[in-house]
Amino acid sequence: MVFALAGLSSNSHADEGMYLFNDVPRELLRDRHQFEPSEEWLKHLQLSSVRFNSGGSGSFVSSNGLVLTNHHVASDTLAKLSSKERNLIDDGFLAKSFDEELKAPDLELNQLISIEDVTDRVNEQITEAADAEEAAKQRRAVIATIEKESLDETGLRSDVVTLFGGAKYHLYRYKKYTDVRLVWAPETAAAFFGGDADNFEYPRYNLDATLMRVYEDGEPAKLEHFLKWNDQPAKDGDLVFVSGHPGRTQRIFTVEALEYLRDERLPHVLDLLRRKEVLLQQYRLEGKEAARRGRDELFGIQNARKAYSGMLAGLQDPQTFVSKRGRQDRLLTALSKSPEHSGLADAWKEVAEVQKEKAELLDRSVSLRSELFQLALRILILSEEDRKPNEERLPGYTDSGRESLMAQLLSPAPIYDDLEMVKLADEIALLLESRGMNDSIVQEVLAGRSPKQVASELVSGTKIKDVETRKALIEGGLDAVLASKDPMIRMARVIAPEYRRIDKMNEQLSEREKQAYAEITQATTVIEGTGGYPDATFTLRLAFGVVSGYEERGEQIEPTTNFAGAFTHAKEHEGQEDFDLPESWMSAKDKIDLDTQLNFVCTADIIGGNSGSPVVDRDGALVGLIFDGNIQSLTSDYLYADVLSRAVSVSGVAIPEALRSIYQANDLADQLGN
Repeated sequence: MVFALAGLSSNSHADEGMYLFNDVPRELLRDRHQFEPSEEWLKHLQLSSVRFNSGGSGSFVSSNGLVLTNHHVASDTLAKLSSKERNLIDDGFLAKSFDEELKAPDLELNQLISIEDVTDRVNEQITEAADAEEAAKQRRAVIATIEKESLDETGLRSDVVTLFGGAKYHLYRYKKYTDVRLVWAPETAAAFFGGDADNFEYPRYNLDATLMRVYEDGEPAKLEHFLKWNDQPAKDGDLVFVSGHPGRTQRIFTVEALEYLRDERLPHVLDLLRRKEVLLQQYRLEGKEAARRGRDELFGIQNARKAYSGMLAGLQDPQTFVSKRGRQDRLLTALSKSPEHSGLADAWKEVAEVQKEKAELLDRSVSLRSELFQLALRILILSEEDRKPNEERLPGYTDSGRESLMAQLLSPAPIYDDLEMVKLADEIALLLESRGMNDSIVQEVLAGRSPKQVASELVSGTKIKDVETRKALIEGGLDAVLASKDPMIRMARVIAPEYRRIDKMNEQLSEREKQAYAEITQATTVIEGTGGYPDATFTLRLAFGVVSGYEERGEQIEPTTNFAGAFTHAKEHEGQEDFDLPESWMSAKDKIDLDTQLNFVCTADIIGGNSGSPVVDRDGALVGLIFDGNIQSLTSDYLYADVLSRAVSVSGVAIPEALRSIYQANDLADQLGN
């Protein structure tokens, strides 16, 4: 198994790579695939791609504002728009006119307008004598200043992004769309057909797609840049491109950092996910309405649990480390023979030391994972940060991000008391388990009560659920927050000092890692030369590959599936709830062209965050919609498996076929690509 360190090697293997739009590997594409994208081609694709602040990707697919993404990317919005009387997740939704489109309560879409290298400006502000704490302050200050200047100058959301572990800093400017409305979503039974059993597997038969629309000034947005639609199915061997926002990768990580993930971080996260999964499964047994309320969160937890399990399994395979350790040893040996650069080898030691300190903090978190508590905590921190100059504030609380923060804090999305009580009681119990009864924070939180009693009193007594209450506290500033007798605000005041202390420690560890990885990047460039791509940062990247099947356990897996296969798959699993196709499909079976391609796989390099990414052909026309990876791709956070790893897509031809034949949405189908 080949491991290539992201951004540090020009020797990429197979179709590995999540490339910056301002640093596309033209020569590699020309040599390997006889294709070289023009600047016009790249700019158009960039401006046709969007990022969901809820996590995930999408694309503009019509001149009147249509946005294509996954059902599971849109599920957060579907859950927030649902009620006891209207279950949009299970039943689906179709707006038959603009007037029927439903506004998402707190959704923000980001369209990347420009990228600017600000590395020199950031690094110039970091004094050589600064320790980790001071360097972190200096870096935070200059980044906040750059972002504020850009916002004031352009009016665009402006984010400074750390690349290559801290060796580069780029300023990303985004146009924001905050009026986003739901247009169409299929039933979960179609979008997540096969359920958890089929998740991260292939072949698949899923219509994991949803259409939304962006509005400006109360009218559907008029877009210059949107993707045309390829009306032909993807074929084996076709070159395709993925434009999306992969979340986070750790391909730059040293052996010691991966060992920390394997031995400490991932087992810790998996224990937490399993705990939350059981908790929500128990909650859903309370009835149909409880099942609806907890469904979206449970799906997210189950999806994460399966993904992290795959990642851990990959790291537990000794072969995973063979080439990684060999390459690291060769780099260190080469450095030892270079008097000029030998000092750079200390960076690996620093990373190793940081991992030990990170492990000690794993069980110290006090960030109670409850929506109401998080709202109270963020309002308190906001009121405190607002007393500071912009350049001294914590990331996320600076002027450049204030509009987005306000949208989240003042979201009208429903919050359910019963679900909050269950989650908060478990979080307080976890706090007790991790820190012990003698811990001062635990004693102050409990105050002689049980976790269930504390949670019940907090949730039943707080007014934080009310948007106007939150607005009044924010407008009143720190004085209002400190004077508040709201129990959730009072609990936030108890927790906040310890939360800040741990956050500060993590920030210092992060700063030390940034400095170390910047030196590792420098060392690797000296030894191996330049080239490659940086680790993913939930910013726009271009990946490429070919439509291709693969061999698994001696069986050849074909690259495409069709609607007929979905009905066959359902028949083969008759009696299993997750394999029941919705009634709309069953009643329309005779109307569907069953030979129409439904899903396909390609070799493009993707991870979580790529969900909803458009897949385009050489002409830049849409041929697919990323919604998953196969089980072999789950190691992609830290390595690309060049033989078996596949990205799974909804076929472009499947969506209009379903709209016309199943959902009687001919007008909507006609808008696609137009």
